[in-house]
Amino acid sequence: MTEEAIEKENAEIAKAYKRLLKVSYQTLTATDKKLIREAFEVAVDAHKEQRRKSGEAYIFHPIAVATIVASEIGLDATSIAAALLHDVVEDNPDYTISDIERLFGATIARIVDGLTKISSLNKDADVSTQAENFRKMLLTLNDDVRVIIIKIADRLHNMQTMDAMRPDKQEKIASETLYIYAPLAHRIGLYNIKTELEDLGLKYTEPEVYNDIFNKIQESKEEQDAYINTFSKVIVDSLDKEGLDYEIKGRPKSIYSIRRKMVKQGVSFDEVYDKFAVRIIYKSDLANEKFFSWKIYSIVTDHFTPNPKRLRDWISSPKSTGYEALHITVMGPKGRWVEVQIRSERMNEIAEKGYAAHYKYKQGNTEDALDTWIDKLQEALETNETNAVDFVEQFKLNLYSKEIYVFSPKGDLKSLPKGATPIDFAFSVHTQVGMKTRGAKVNGKLVPLSHELQSGDQVEILTSENAKPNTNWLDYATTSRARSKIKSSLKDEKKGIALDGKEILRRKLKQLKISLDEKSINEMVTHFKLKTSLDLFYRVGIGTIDNKMLKEYAASRSNMFMSYIKNRIRKPTVAPDLDKDEITAKYDLLVFGKEEEKLDYKLSACCNPIPGDKVFGFLTINEGIKVHKKNCPNALSLQSNYAYRIIQAKWIDSSQQEFSALINLSGIDNLGLVNNITQVISANMHVNMKSISFQSDDGIFSGKINVVVTNKNMLKKLMDNLKKINGIDKVTRV
Repeated sequence: MTEEAIEKENAEIAKAYKRLLKVSYQTLTATDKKLIREAFEVAVDAHKEQRRKSGEAYIFHPIAVATIVASEIGLDATSIAAALLHDVVEDNPDYTISDIERLFGATIARIVDGLTKISSLNKDADVSTQAENFRKMLLTLNDDVRVIIIKIADRLHNMQTMDAMRPDKQEKIASETLYIYAPLAHRIGLYNIKTELEDLGLKYTEPEVYNDIFNKIQESKEEQDAYINTFSKVIVDSLDKEGLDYEIKGRPKSIYSIRRKMVKQGVSFDEVYDKFAVRIIYKSDLANEKFFSWKIYSIVTDHFTPNPKRLRDWISSPKSTGYEALHITVMGPKGRWVEVQIRSERMNEIAEKGYAAHYKYKQGNTEDALDTWIDKLQEALETNETNAVDFVEQFKLNLYSKEIYVFSPKGDLKSLPKGATPIDFAFSVHTQVGMKTRGAKVNGKLVPLSHELQSGDQVEILTSENAKPNTNWLDYATTSRARSKIKSSLKDEKKGIALDGKEILRRKLKQLKISLDEKSINEMVTHFKLKTSLDLFYRVGIGTIDNKMLKEYAASRSNMFMSYIKNRIRKPTVAPDLDKDEITAKYDLLVFGKEEEKLDYKLSACCNPIPGDKVFGFLTINEGIKVHKKNCPNALSLQSNYAYRIIQAKWIDSSQQEFSALINLSGIDNLGLVNNITQVISANMHVNMKSISFQSDDGIFSGKINVVVTNKNMLKKLMDNLKKINGIDKVTRV
């Protein structure tokens, strides 16, 4: 670098540092500024030799992370200093944790140590290492929740500056972000950051989709602003008449949430109606907050009809993230649904800054919802015996779940995730109550343990000394706490049965002149299509592998050698004069990796890919390569937990091979509709119908058609033609 370039870069660094001090949410004292300055100087020294992939000096990254921590999350000087130092120990051997403690004290050293541990976790190891890493990362919550918050800020800045990376690396990091970091940000109450992480995640996992929605939002921005002005005008006079001090803001929904709606409801961008929300933020002292929120509610609903099913009162009972607000959905001008969020300035700060604002407003020592959540999480982390991937899946469900509020028989309020059952409630009361559950009463009536609880239910658990968990409970339990306790109980029981089973098996094999050793155990596991020896012993113990089956195994064992010889001698069936490449060239070909190799594969049943779909290969343990669609429901989990087992894949040369796809239709039933549908299908060349089923219910019909096509374009053309039929409302591919 030239001297002039170095000077210019140093000026940019100084400018970025000054901006950091200026945008801080907390008021910084002279002592705070001194601490931040010292941290900045150490960071500059530690990273002086380093550059990022984009070519810029590395120090810009810690400054950017500290700026996010200071302004968007609004943490204190300690956190800002820790954010500046977050990579120092990891990236520079001249600095140790004890150096940081000597220079900046125990708190900052503890936070930096937590961040260093997370960064040093092995990123590219075997099966569930990535999930295990997440578990270890979450354990640092116990040290100091600021570790995770700075880690989220670090991830946000990495996502904002990922353009210079390789596409496969971008996809892995983006999948991991959508899979874990966005839900974590949501749970800690960092809603703005959650939204940005989700949008950036989509930008790198499905770039075409992201750009398409982004452009459409830009195009409709003027119309949207005009609509919000029309909406506001109607209520402004009434709000002013009441002497309220407020402001009205329009906020477009995030690209990610619009995409989620489009997929979930099977609709196009134009058919997503509530693409924006209106926020009314009012000034109030603490004593009158609730009164004003309901006053504004009554003014809004005087002018616009509310949807009673969409009222969300998080003022009377705040979310466990600490979020407080009143949400109503009303019928606005032009017959459009509009979500209106009513919040005081305090509530708005908590919604935007999460954890930091929480502690700013915390009264006395009342236990905070976030503290309670961290305690619960800690318990789940320490008592969890399930494998790491299952744990992360369950943890993720609990992170993102919407909440319901139920009462105990004594009237205590408990919050549970939406979809929770009496089993979840029982385990949330106490592990022993859960273990001994015999039945449950909801609002005084006996209900099955699979009954889904609703907000406001009063739940009573009936226990018995003889009761114990059974495998069905796993179908009913939704919280990670309940599931992990049930699994460990079943595991203990299974181990006991397996121990007996092993002895029974040893005895029975002895009669068949076979000794129970490693070789015979492995043979039996394969023969009975099981996964582990524990499964084998357990099945013998409960009697599902009986004498007859063991005799068949013994017979197959003696035949094994002969069949091996036969297979070695068997000739290939393809005539030698046919050129194999010539045959395959006529078919849709799926190729893998940069070299575009032809490999054996199976199409996964969870998303049923067809030629033309964007796909990837996943290397399974038992079934070779399985091919999934890029937007398969399991894609994020696979790309995040098992990135090293993902293989690039694409279809080439689309022609004759056939694939089946399932289409769902719904609409208004009318005479001759089925005839019209079948005519459209038969008029589409090269589309065959395998099966068709319709049902009509009070004038509304729904149907499923299984068609055989050779590629995606053909399927798209067919679906477009079906949409044109009079009476059809929705056509989606399953």
